[in-house]
Amino acid sequence: MKQGRIAVFDQIDNRDAAALLVNGALHDLMIAPKDAQPTLGAIYRAKLGRPMKGQGGAILDLGDGQKGFLRGAKGLSEGQLITVQISSIAEPSKATPCTQKIIFKGAHMIWTPGAPGRNIARSIKDDDIRDRLEELAHDLLSNAGTNWGLILRSTAASVADETIRDEAEALFNLGQSIMSDQSDAPCLLYEPALFDAALQSWSTPGLDQIIDDPNSFEILGIHDHIAPLDDVETLAKGAFFTIEPTRAFVAVDVNTGNDTSFVAGQNANIATAKALPRALRLRGLGGQIVVDFAPSPKKDRRRIEEALRAAFKADGIETALVGWTQLGHFELQRKRERVPLTACL
Repeated sequence: MKQGRIAVFDQIDNRDAAALLVNGALHDLMIAPKDAQPTLGAIYRAKLGRPMKGQGGAILDLGDGQKGFLRGAKGLSEGQLITVQISSIAEPSKATPCTQKIIFKGAHMIWTPGAPGRNIARSIKDDDIRDRLEELAHDLLSNAGTNWGLILRSTAASVADETIRDEAEALFNLGQSIMSDQSDAPCLLYEPALFDAALQSWSTPGLDQIIDDPNSFEILGIHDHIAPLDDVETLAKGAFFTIEPTRAFVAVDVNTGNDTSFVAGQNANIATAKALPRALRLRGLGGQIVVDFAPSPKKDRRRIEEALRAAFKADGIETALVGWTQLGHFELQRKRERVPLTACL
């Protein structure tokens, strides 16, 4: 199979699907869910419901029977129509989290209506490139008005100015059209296509090839990669860990298998820490995560934490490492950016 980072687009049961292959291995997966539901980044004209005292927010009517939840609804009135964006995927049977801080995200930039200013990705260290992008951002903002902000992502460093200008114009026009919509009833204003969402997510550190052909999943064997994504993830030397979503949290249990050596527990724990972000990402899992690591000395916990921190830093999905419990479990809080794979197959 071809090497490098390859984005593959196809359909599963007439629903859009995308896969990211890295050196022949499945690294990421996006599949449109079976049932219609608000998706990450979608923008709605929403009607504010009654404030929920004690929860610091209010239920929103998004239209078509969909419900959202807006935290921090202070200063807003019941029945008021506002523009909101889906900030994370809803937990089962709960309202979808929304925010009034709208962003329009592209492959090389982010437009921020209502949040003026310009920023260049801190990962761009070259002074000449930063100066060029600063000047470019200044020019783009001069035509956008005083109420818009612009962030140039790290990928902007490696593309031509004209490419950035073209994307900036298209994305700004889209944003301006949506933000000026004053619909008098709850409705969906914008929903990012899965193709665009995948390219935006995978644009860093860049793609070597994009394949958008019918039956490409079959030809490249991606269905064979998806089939083993049950609750067991196999590690070296017979070790493995299981991933079991519950209504309250995702439980991860680490096992050493047939390895009875003195370092079996630590080896399995470090391997799990490195493999966990990919395992969660492919299964579309987030929220509260509790890991029951294999038995190992307490003095080894720092190594496990370091492995977790490095793995999730490179993952791209916001994850907070909460820490160890008194029972010896490790807790994480991960943003829900994907619909669980079980709801897509």
